[in-house]
Amino acid sequence: MARKRKSPKAQRKKHQPTPVVESPDRRVALRRIGYGALGLAVLGGAGLFSVNAVQATMAEYDLTRIGNGTPAIVQIHDPSCTLCTELQRQTRKALRSFDDSELTYLVANITTDEGAAFANRHGVPHVTLLLFDGAGAVQQVISGVHQKPDLVEAFTAHLGRAPST
Repeated sequence: MARKRKSPKAQRKKHQPTPVVESPDRRVALRRIGYGALGLAVLGGAGLFSVNAVQATMAEYDLTRIGNGTPAIVQIHDPSCTLCTELQRQTRKALRSFDDSELTYLVANITTDEGAAFANRHGVPHVTLLLFDGAGAVQQVISGVHQKPDLVEAFTAHLGRAPST
């Protein structure tokens, strides 16, 4: 006679308490707060940079600063002109060779009434630099695009000092 197989006894599972895990909602919330704070800091920094850039640009367009005792360089500029933009880039590079207190860099934007009147008063077209002494008298006119070394030489001569090597 065949023996009956006994079915294995169902083993009782021991009840194990579920480990206490920090709620995923809380974790997610804390992570989002951290990311939000980081994002706010980045936006704040970008905003501060933008405000400083706008203030610097506004100061460059203030043509009343000519003749305030500091020699000035005024660029007759058309923002849509690629040659004007290149002259501006080279001029800014050249100005890095000087202290901010030595020269004032200004822009006469000919797309504004004030800039166009300024260019007409001096009889010059765009893509031009006018070098003024501290009293506001034109000392030199530089027309066309020039590279940084040429501009550094011209600005150094304008200040009446020996070129630095």
